[in-house]
Amino acid sequence: MFKKLMIANRGEIACRVIRTARRLGIQTVAVYSNADQNALHVELADEAILIGDSPASSSYLNVDSVLNACLETGVDALHPGYGFLSENSKFVSALEKAGISFVGPSVHAIEIMGDKIASKRLATRAGVSVIPGYDGIVNDAQEAIERAHEIGYPVMLKASAGGGGKGLRIASDIQGTLEGFERAQSEAISSFGDDRILIEKCILESRHIEIQVIGDRYGNFVYFCERECSIQRRHQKVIEESPSPFVDEDMRRAMGEQALALVKAINYYSVGTVEFIIDSFGKFYFLEMNTRLQVEHPVTEMITQLDLVELMLRVSAGERLPFSQDEIAIQGWAVEARIYAEDPFREFLPEAGRLSSYREPPPSSSVRIDTGVREGDEVSIHYDPMLAKVITHGHSRDEAIDTMSTALDQFCIQGISTNIPFIAQTVRNYRFIQGRLSTEFFREEYPDGFVGGVLGHDDQLRLVGLAAVLDWYEYEKHKQLLADSVINRIVRIKDDLWKTQCTYTGLGFYVQIDNVRFAVVIESYNRQVQAIFKIDGKTYHASVRRTSFRYQIFFAGVETEVTVLPSEVDALYGLMLTKEISYKSNFVLAPMAGLLVSLFVKLGQEVRSGDQLAVIEAMKMENSLRTTHDAIISKILVTKGQTVEKDQLMIELK
Repeated sequence: MFKKLMIANRGEIACRVIRTARRLGIQTVAVYSNADQNALHVELADEAILIGDSPASSSYLNVDSVLNACLETGVDALHPGYGFLSENSKFVSALEKAGISFVGPSVHAIEIMGDKIASKRLATRAGVSVIPGYDGIVNDAQEAIERAHEIGYPVMLKASAGGGGKGLRIASDIQGTLEGFERAQSEAISSFGDDRILIEKCILESRHIEIQVIGDRYGNFVYFCERECSIQRRHQKVIEESPSPFVDEDMRRAMGEQALALVKAINYYSVGTVEFIIDSFGKFYFLEMNTRLQVEHPVTEMITQLDLVELMLRVSAGERLPFSQDEIAIQGWAVEARIYAEDPFREFLPEAGRLSSYREPPPSSSVRIDTGVREGDEVSIHYDPMLAKVITHGHSRDEAIDTMSTALDQFCIQGISTNIPFIAQTVRNYRFIQGRLSTEFFREEYPDGFVGGVLGHDDQLRLVGLAAVLDWYEYEKHKQLLADSVINRIVRIKDDLWKTQCTYTGLGFYVQIDNVRFAVVIESYNRQVQAIFKIDGKTYHASVRRTSFRYQIFFAGVETEVTVLPSEVDALYGLMLTKEISYKSNFVLAPMAGLLVSLFVKLGQEVRSGDQLAVIEAMKMENSLRTTHDAIISKILVTKGQTVEKDQLMIELK
């Protein structure tokens, strides 16, 4: 086994690899950029070394910097994690020349599978079902339009070296193809340094299913139970599970055998993932193969009780697989949710800033948290916005989903927006619970964008009772209350008012709301962060943020603004005080912090509703800004190449 391992990555995956290496007695070396000098993975490693400036191109993607760090620290192996240099064959060749073991597959496998055109041709020869499309590189936007006409809309424009939703656009017409090609190519260059684009048929109403495989250097191969990754936004996975509620044993075996046929064709060793698209009729097509560890690997670990990172290390060190195909068993169900720094109410735009609060659900045999951040950390604009992964396990799918719902209510992140409200609503969505998933789930369930959820009547009453009792904690806990003392509060949610009467029992309260009466006990209240409370004996969790007489409470998957006042007169005053006044702004604001890579308008130009104004790049994604109404450009307050802050004034419209 290796003695000293470098982890050429950052964030949660670097921390996750360090944990396994430490358990195996392997010394670890972390690499970091200027932006990450105080990061968690740097603290966890036995040793750490600076590799460059904050932009990934100057640090984590810089082959020479990482290689020099390997030589300087004397490591005998390197684990790449995922992303960055994990599928860079030139980097692997350089490691081999330096006598450093790469914890991953061969250069040949990376090159073949990292090229979507070459891998598609190989899959065809291996007897794997492939998606119809053009078997070559699309050279420019005009050729993309011609090929799309031959294939038939809708089509997918994809970076040949891409993955993780980067450099991917779906087009339904000529204009979409033109813009999609330009944006896909631009993202491909910035993310992978490779501008090659391919085009193929977009399979509608599809499910995204993948097969985890592993092989050793002696020709032994196995596949694991499938993972379903159909819940996506911006073509990037956000919720994964294993097994899939759609796949039966025959389909599982067929996909597994095709996945093994593909990896055997290149004598593959290490872990890898063969991804498929399944249409509504159950026919599956090869999508791509990732020659690295996947973000969603923990769901496979939860249902097999195997450590895939350990297996990667052992195979790379020359050991044989310790089990055969028949010895792999499925134990229960697992679901994973990716927690991103992004605002789901603003088209999932990435967020940057400081984590003023960061509290995780308590880990257990059924709840696992993989993270790379702590309270007080700064979320940078330079990297992917994923903060953590929540993985839950249950004997059944329903149990795993219920555990996930509870865990999300226990998660508390403040200082920046996250996608937790979207995840929480999705796992409570009736269609999701039924297992009726597709890659179009988000578009179909939220055709006008994510707007949040609405509490049911019972949960709303629980929220009212919680708010009334929390207000006592805030303002009157210092008083000596006697049993049977009564506290009256008016609770407002939007335009609805509730009269509450809280009777102190010595241990908790009886709360009377209209004709409903229940017992409320606050078991723990970490002021401004979290509350654990019981209502009629059942335990609930909520995240709490208070400003004056208002509370922002995240409970039952919904964030709600609650106003609590001591009398009806004050309640009426509060209604006036908190009344929303809407206005139409004539300014275009930066929706997130990032780099202004394109500016398409000039002073005095007439624009129509829907016209593209600019493109901002943040966290490896390009985000297009468009007008919402016809106007004339009266002021331009930014320049191309400028770094902008969130909500910065960019363009004034007349």
